[in-house]
Amino acid sequence: MPDSQNSRVAVYLDFDNIVISWYDRVHGRNSYGRDRQRIIETPDDPEIAERLNAATIDVGAIIDYAASFGTLVLTRAYADWSSPVNAVYRTQLVARAVDLVQLFPAAAYAKNGADIRLAVDAVEDMFRLPDLTHVVIVAGDSDYVPLAQRCRRLGRYVVGVGVAGSTAKSLAAACDEFEAYDSLPGVPRVARAAAVTKDAGSRAPSRGSRSKASAEPSAAETAADSAPEASATATAKTRGGRGRKAPAKDAATTADADAEGSATAAVENAADSPAATAVEASLIEALGPATPPKRTNRRASSATISASPEIAEPTPAAVEEPPEDPQEVATRLLERALRLGHDKDDDAEWLHSSAVKTHMRRMDPSFSEKALGYRSFSDFVKARESIAELEETGHERLVRLRE
Repeated sequence: MPDSQNSRVAVYLDFDNIVISWYDRVHGRNSYGRDRQRIIETPDDPEIAERLNAATIDVGAIIDYAASFGTLVLTRAYADWSSPVNAVYRTQLVARAVDLVQLFPAAAYAKNGADIRLAVDAVEDMFRLPDLTHVVIVAGDSDYVPLAQRCRRLGRYVVGVGVAGSTAKSLAAACDEFEAYDSLPGVPRVARAAAVTKDAGSRAPSRGSRSKASAEPSAAETAADSAPEASATATAKTRGGRGRKAPAKDAATTADADAEGSATAAVENAADSPAATAVEASLIEALGPATPPKRTNRRASSATISASPEIAEPTPAAVEEPPEDPQEVATRLLERALRLGHDKDDDAEWLHSSAVKTHMRRMDPSFSEKALGYRSFSDFVKARESIAELEETGHERLVRLRE
């Protein structure tokens, strides 16, 4: 693992770019553009929710990779955080001390708002914080090429992170080092994510198929069968003019061909039938004549209804997720630190345990082997022999990932 004790890192995430690029990577090119309207209007739709879940971004993998270069002195993410697609990430971003920069929905005057804002902030930070040594740009747009070139010109080591297949080659060439998001430790492979979506799609009913409920006769169809004469009269009025009746036989044929129209007409004409008139007369005799409705203020009545506790819909109780097991969290942290260490130094089969621990503390400052019940870091590693192998030679302790 390279020595990064004195390195100071700034991370800038074009969050909309990485979310859209990964969605297209999982579900196919231009998938987000095709699903954009449904994602905005009905994000809770089961099909859309399943597709979004399959294309979830692992924020921790990105930040942990950036932390492998040195101490994170600032981390900013740029997006419209009022959008439901981005809002689901706010909790874990805040938990990782990421500064959320709000970008309001794009309009004609706000094109490339994230690109410009991110570039301006990055250049300002380089002059304001001269001790910055590394700049990590998480994006894939070629608009960031001038920013990467300027950072290198000012003596910073530029690292790019983007989704494979959606990142401009010019951006990768402008960076000192570029890493595909797909290859970061902990990120699921595209094939597995796509398989989840495919299985969900095979389970979902096709749009053209009729459900069991729709196959059963509706109330309107029943009304059309029970009142052939009324439906025949209404159909004749609609298609042939007013005041002219069609034969019952022709009306029945029309009702079979156009059930919805004839059923509606049957309901409308049923009110004028002698039976309906008799029922209405009996109701008036029993209950008295109906009083005309009073004219009320619509705004006042709607406000009263919405404020009424009896009518207001009950708010569902929030379901709290059980906290994760600290031992499992620490195990995943150790595995990710070892993978990043081996990826950065391919020639190093063994890593110094002190460097691995420092990297783990950099990724998660709350990590403490003593809080987990171990006397030393070596005991912590020995308890996870299924993923890590420890070698002690004198005062030197080396650790490697067990394959």
